[in-house]
Amino acid sequence: MTSYHTVRWLRRALSLTGLATLPLLGCKDFLSVTDPDIILQANSAASAVSLHNGAVLRLAQAVSGTQGPDALFMFGGLLADEWRSGDTFVQRNNQDQRIWDPTNTFNAGPFRNLNRVRTQARVAIDGLRKYSPTPLTNIGRMFAVMGYVQVLMGEHYCNGIPLDSVAGSDVAYGNPLSDDSVFALAIANADSALANLGGADSVSVANFANVIKGRALVDRGDFADASVAVSSVPTTFHYDVTHSVAANVNQINALNNGAKRYTVADTEGVNGLPFVSAGDPRVPTQLGKASDLIFDSQYGFRVLRQGIWGQTSPVKIASGIEARLIEAEAALQANDAVTWLGKLNVPRADATLLPVPLDTSYRPVAGTTLAPLADPGSPLARRRLMFSERAFWMFSTGHRLGDMRREVRQYSAFFTVITVYPIGAWFKGGTYGDAIQMAIPVEELNNPNFHGCTDRNP
Repeated sequence: MTSYHTVRWLRRALSLTGLATLPLLGCKDFLSVTDPDIILQANSAASAVSLHNGAVLRLAQAVSGTQGPDALFMFGGLLADEWRSGDTFVQRNNQDQRIWDPTNTFNAGPFRNLNRVRTQARVAIDGLRKYSPTPLTNIGRMFAVMGYVQVLMGEHYCNGIPLDSVAGSDVAYGNPLSDDSVFALAIANADSALANLGGADSVSVANFANVIKGRALVDRGDFADASVAVSSVPTTFHYDVTHSVAANVNQINALNNGAKRYTVADTEGVNGLPFVSAGDPRVPTQLGKASDLIFDSQYGFRVLRQGIWGQTSPVKIASGIEARLIEAEAALQANDAVTWLGKLNVPRADATLLPVPLDTSYRPVAGTTLAPLADPGSPLARRRLMFSERAFWMFSTGHRLGDMRREVRQYSAFFTVITVYPIGAWFKGGTYGDAIQMAIPVEELNNPNFHGCTDRNP
């Protein structure tokens, strides 16, 4: 594998080669072109609102609206046990096989897209404050969006995350931060969101910010405060990113149901959850016909399709269901198994919270309900049930990889890497590797403060 230092040397050599040709171009730099689609800073109320709207669109694209490189919810789900690679592309295969490779060219896309959301939201806040201060909730939403992508980065990537910033057209290189420090920034931004509310959509943004804060507090192991943060969020609440044919088709649908480059995983690598065989109405699926194979058809595997999202379906990125799950985990941490079980059963009792399958070919069919859970009794079984409930309720919405890391990090008395992550023989040949989180892409070595992941701890 090419080392970081070799990559940096090659980049430097290429840069010097490019400089050597500059005299041939004379005094005019033909490569310096202003992109009319990029707003570096707001200079009017309209441009401030455009930056706000652009950040919202970029968020949808980053989590579920791009492919090749893929959006985070799909690519991160490959490393977890939600998806398997049905593709011939080595980038997706290596991610699915848990091969640690910072030079995987698909790493750069989701990392870059999350940072674009974060930096554009920050610029939008400045513009909104200067030119379009009402409704104040627009500013709160941008703080919430910043906090949300920081949570995603801390959950998905190794320690040593560089958070660069932008001032006009200049880049200020960030220093590497631990995942825990990134979660702390997310909490601060969620608090800023709650302090900047007023006007239309205030209640929704407040609930969004509270779930973000609760999620980040759970990531930091502060379960009691996390429970307090989400206590006011209604179980029926959900905050969505939206999709459209014109701007950002839902790629969870396109890459799986259409292109068959992703296939739903089922008990992947011994430890994976039974997302298909459980027959759970929270993850309706469809097995292709005998001739309906994954894109990489040489292996003869039939495609397993998800039935939750269509081409333009919205995706829930925060919800009241998550709030109840956070409260349940806090109760379990406090050794209150009665409250824990009760909180888990709250969303199960409401059939309207279940997805409506795309059509009657998906199983389970619409109308299937969830029975109340019984206490399995042992501490280990309770924790397994808790993480299973989280996985099925929040399938392919960017939660699972962070939860798998938490199982190993926060519950080490019960779980290890080899009991949580897919292990053994990989279904296309070879064995699973040792990646437990996503690598910060090699392109970040252009930041002189960054020298690779600080560590690969969970």
